[in-house]
Amino acid sequence: MRQSYNAVYMILSDKRILEEMQKGSIIIQPYQREHLGSNSYDVHLGKHLAMYVDAELDAKKHNPIRHFEIPEKGFLLQPGELYLGVTEEYTETHEHVPFLEGKSSTGRLGIDIHATAGKGDVGFCGNWTLEISVKLPVRVYAGMPVGQLIYFPIDGEIEVKYNKKSNAKYSGQPNRPVESMMWKNKF
Repeated sequence: MRQSYNAVYMILSDKRILEEMQKGSIIIQPYQREHLGSNSYDVHLGKHLAMYVDAELDAKKHNPIRHFEIPEKGFLLQPGELYLGVTEEYTETHEHVPFLEGKSSTGRLGIDIHATAGKGDVGFCGNWTLEISVKLPVRVYAGMPVGQLIYFPIDGEIEVKYNKKSNAKYSGQPNRPVESMMWKNKF
């Protein structure tokens, strides 16, 4: 007999995020109370960006990137280019599924902060790499609010958290953008 499930999606409130931070199941560093919204936490653009070196990328090979710092006067992003950015904030999420979404103010400037990778895994520990593209030329600055993290509770027990998986390609991401590790998959 097939069992049906009625999915109920709940997002942690500000009070629940604070409770989970006190328990240590959610870690955000640096943390500033004014960045905690009613049901999300605002994250900021780190000072490092990166771009792929080659004009043509290959999913089966390692595609090198070059890193550079955003100058104090900002950096002008151009349409048709892919930029890898990083959050200022280091996060750990041990009992919830984190989702990273752009802020409405960011979207209204025509900035997309991720192509497909908005969901994290239970056990993700690191800075978030952003896949940034723009509709129009836009000047960005290190430290500007760029996205918001929301947290969903999980249903059931996790067998192996992301940071404990032997094949976790992005565990422990540094405060610099990380290129695609697709080439490590077998296909």
